[in-house]
Amino acid sequence: MSKDFSTREENYSKWYNDIVLKADLAENSAVRGCMVIKPYGYSIWEKMQQQLDIMFKETGHENAYFPLFIPKSFFSKEASHVEGFAKECAVVTHYRLKNSPDGKGIIVDEDAKLEEELIVRPTSETIIWNTYKGWIQSYRDLPILVNQWANVVRWEMRTRLFLRTAEFLWQEGHTAHATEQEAINETEKMLEVYAEFAEEWLAIPVIKGVKSPNERFAGALETYCIEALMQDGKALQAGTSHFLGQNFAKAFDVKFLSKENKLEYVWATSWGVSTRLMGALVMSHSDDKGLIIPPKLAPIQVVIVPIYKTDEECEKVCAKGRELKSILSGSGIRVKLDDRTTHKPGYKFADWEFKGVPIRIGLGPKDLANQTLELARRDTLEKDIVPESGIAERISALLKEIQSNLFDKALKFREKNTFSVDTYEDFKRILNEGGGFVYAHWDGTAETEERIKEETKATIRCIPLAPTLEEGKCIFSGKPSAHRVLFARAY
Repeated sequence: MSKDFSTREENYSKWYNDIVLKADLAENSAVRGCMVIKPYGYSIWEKMQQQLDIMFKETGHENAYFPLFIPKSFFSKEASHVEGFAKECAVVTHYRLKNSPDGKGIIVDEDAKLEEELIVRPTSETIIWNTYKGWIQSYRDLPILVNQWANVVRWEMRTRLFLRTAEFLWQEGHTAHATEQEAINETEKMLEVYAEFAEEWLAIPVIKGVKSPNERFAGALETYCIEALMQDGKALQAGTSHFLGQNFAKAFDVKFLSKENKLEYVWATSWGVSTRLMGALVMSHSDDKGLIIPPKLAPIQVVIVPIYKTDEECEKVCAKGRELKSILSGSGIRVKLDDRTTHKPGYKFADWEFKGVPIRIGLGPKDLANQTLELARRDTLEKDIVPESGIAERISALLKEIQSNLFDKALKFREKNTFSVDTYEDFKRILNEGGGFVYAHWDGTAETEERIKEETKATIRCIPLAPTLEEGKCIFSGKPSAHRVLFARAY
């Protein structure tokens, strides 16, 4: 391990940043608060995109694309929405530059000022609902089930690669429905899609719930979410699905003629996940030796590293490596043969271990003679010598085992770091001793929620779906409470 690579215990924040940088996932750009997603990192994001896109289309959604720029006046039409995003908006005021009078630089051309300023998309509800007004006339035009893959800009003051950047990539679904219940059903359905993706593909166990009114998406009547626990005891919101009611339909006057021949406002939802999931992947599974990638999302599931001393040995083991690669690729396994002659096998072993490739195959002259292969698992670091015969089936089974093991390990960590408390003193003690998920009673008021946040930096991550009724007293105010809610410090 490199001396300049921090461990989780030494400095968790630097450990995370080191993995993102040194595993070639992303780097900071010349633009403040923005990042460059490097090819290896982007290939993981592509795997996420591809699977989510399949899941969206299986639930009846279609992809579309809407403008990056949104007229400023659109934001003023939905009061809570503009209030929620006003401080993060980037605004375009001019459309042309010109040479400065002294000829030493470039300045804004004041003669090219826009008649109406444009907001660089922080989210697309306003531009989409202005568009939907032209698409919807009667109940026959509903539902509209649309998703958009796009970038957004939220002018964050404190940024961290993948977790919080001024520009990031995401998908945002925006649907329109004839009835309130249809919209609620859609909101809950997409929450289940996100939960399934997080657990089955990211191998991250999540808690499903709804946000408190203070934590809802700006303009939503209800925000559903999935919450994950990172290795430092902090929560990370891994996906949200919003029931928007008729707020945006009323703001943009989107009505339809119902089956009963009545003019009614449309019901709406929106839902999204972003490249923040890349941060969740890193922090959920990685260790002090580097990145660990769940096999389902790994761009390279198996790397073959030839081991040799002479040119003759190199020729033989590389030929066998190509043969092995063909066999594994033919079984649908994503495999790379690292036949670089510029680096020794030891360097390659360390390089691919740090980059989190699930399985490494070592292939040397002894393996050729014995018709065996050395398999090394990234999740447990275990090594095994196995017969060459039946290798594709063995690798396929091992990849499934690794995927399952990563989920089980993350689940055990969450269970070990989930607590239930009845006093404010215990609440603060747990947060200060390492954090985790903390179930506690809350009196349901925004005032209490805000005071707890101010004093402890912990927020209500969610009110669990169908919470267990349990009479108690709020840990802060002592007032009656019908059930516990989930608190944590969070990213």
